Amino acid sequence: MTPLLDLDAIRREVRALEFERGTPADVAEWREADAESRANLAIEGMTLSGDDEALFDMLRDEAVPPPLATQIALGRRNDALSRPDRSCHAHGLFQPAPVGRRQFGRRQYGR
Repeated sequence: MTPLLDLDAIRREVRALEFERGTPADVAEWREADAESRANLAIEGMTLSGDDEALFDMLRDEAVPPPLATQIALGRRNDALSRPDRSCHAHGLFQPAPVGRRQFGRRQYGR
């Protein structure tokens, strides 16, 4: 099956974002939480697709904090599924909803 996501393009876009990346200790903690979440999904009979696993692994490699990683993943998945050609990298990384202030990492972003 052809991947829906162009991880190299997403990685370039993530690297261009301004946000506070996690420390190596933070990333280790996030990976542990990810493993636990994936195990819980498996128990419930729900597993991530190969694309989703690869995307979350890449976001952890880039030290993206969980709230921002989730927003990126949801934005990319919605874009990929809504486009007839299923090519999601032609648009910007994600379109966050303008809902007041959001915290990514330790800094506040938003209005």
